[in-house]
Amino acid sequence: MPRRSPNPHTPAGEKILATAGELFYERGIRGVGVDLIAEEAGVTKKTLYDRFGSKDALVAAYLTRRHERWAAWFTERLAARGTGLEPGAGQVLAALEIAEEWAEANMRGCAFVNAHGEIGGTGHPGNAVILADKQYMLGTFTGMLRDAGHPDAERLGAQVHLLYEGALVAHTTRAQPDAFATARAAARALLAPAA
Repeated sequence: MPRRSPNPHTPAGEKILATAGELFYERGIRGVGVDLIAEEAGVTKKTLYDRFGSKDALVAAYLTRRHERWAAWFTERLAARGTGLEPGAGQVLAALEIAEEWAEANMRGCAFVNAHGEIGGTGHPGNAVILADKQYMLGTFTGMLRDAGHPDAERLGAQVHLLYEGALVAHTTRAQPDAFATARAAARALLAPAA
């Protein structure tokens, strides 16, 4: 009997993806097997494989969903701050404040950094999603600065992106409890007009 093509877009697929997302984030990708996911989701392993094809594909779907959630939440929060933000520097500082809000609600840190620690350097399909998420924020900062007319937007955007990534890690590890405040202060200095 030929195997069906994976189809995650069903109620069972959504339940599996939601359950796997919670488990992967809380316990790590390698620490969670398909038996546990199926059991917690209330489905059979066969249903899991019918919907996703493999654990690797399920991990990639989890990371994709996580990125979609973050990007939608981030965009909504930024839009809620209104058009009164100073182009460039004001938007960057608001973005760093929004990232801090997300980090406070997600105390296991960046799901993409965590996943990279487990699957990075392999041919895992989740690696493309991790890279896309990191490029999304790099592009966001660069775009904010480019749209504000900064002549060196690419370089400054890359530097702000490093401040953002560093703040995520320092905040999560509690190496710097005020990591995002420090990142915002550094961004202000970096983006201040030359005297």
